[in-house]
Amino acid sequence: METTDQSWHVTNRRSFMLKGAAAGVGTVGVGRLLADPSPAFAHGGLTEGDVAILRFLAAAEILETDLWQQYNELGGIQDSEVPGGSGNPAYTAALAVLDEDMDQYIHDNTDDEHSHANFINAYLEAHGADPINLDKFRTLPSSKATGAQQIGRLTNLMQLTVDTSWWTRYRSDSKNPDFGDTLPQAVPDLASGKHPAIPRSDDDLAPPDHLQAIANTAAFHFGFIEQGGTSLYPQLAQRVTNAEVLRILLSIGPTETMHFQTWQDKAGNAPPLTDPTTGLTFPDLNADGELLQTNLIMPEPTIFLKRKFPICSIIRPTKTKGAATGAAQALTANGLFIGQSPEFFAAVTALAQAADAAQREC
Repeated sequence: METTDQSWHVTNRRSFMLKGAAAGVGTVGVGRLLADPSPAFAHGGLTEGDVAILRFLAAAEILETDLWQQYNELGGIQDSEVPGGSGNPAYTAALAVLDEDMDQYIHDNTDDEHSHANFINAYLEAHGADPINLDKFRTLPSSKATGAQQIGRLTNLMQLTVDTSWWTRYRSDSKNPDFGDTLPQAVPDLASGKHPAIPRSDDDLAPPDHLQAIANTAAFHFGFIEQGGTSLYPQLAQRVTNAEVLRILLSIGPTETMHFQTWQDKAGNAPPLTDPTTGLTFPDLNADGELLQTNLIMPEPTIFLKRKFPICSIIRPTKTKGAATGAAQALTANGLFIGQSPEFFAAVTALAQAADAAQREC
């Protein structure tokens, strides 16, 4: 879940739908998904803003669960803890080029996102709020590759445009998107086209470098998704009123950071290659200095709060204004929602705007 930065403002049709659909949210029948908070919430110690933030995070975690489930069906460990799918040996082998434990990491990340979505929804219910349910939007097609369940999906992993500026952002000691800085792309080709991160059908029978390019794309997409959550939780925590809700955000958020740290490390193992099918090129990141160096996985100290202060190792960005809307826009620009309905965009927009409108109450 990327967050707000100048380079993430998109002007394509999907972005227009995301920004504009909220105006018609009352006419598209999103119903109880976006029901106004009940006054009873005050009795449970939650403000309307707290509920709005939890609702948006529940939706975000459901969307994350949907995409991670697809990754696990093809490249993760198949067991009763994360059921569904039967594995794709060729894709799993391509992922193992990055790390032999990739299947375990994918499985565990999927399990974690399930737990986040389930917990937040249960907490909302315990305080008299309707849980978030996006099942009506599970209309996108599954991959036809061996191992994938043939069920409706919320997210599309087969036409991605991946912003890889998160890689350079965490290696820069002089730029921070909270100050409006734009960071260069680590893999420029990923940001300029629609690439599959899972095999679509017979991709697993394609030339080895094509399948490896798909696995490499997935690795950078893992980092893109999890660094977004790394920022989103501290961004929204600044708007929470209830101490227990704050505890929830401060407890879940660091797990997203642990995910991100793992995927940042594994993405650095992606072998340099050019996909013979699409022309997508993955460069040798270690050939261009510290801004791309693969073993620099600790956050480089950078500017924070004001430029006059000493640089500091931090999560970035953490500026709270427009955090939820920025995350929704970035996921849209990523291509995750290609094929979704206007009603879906209206629902996500309304949830994001409500979360961004929340204010800490004294």
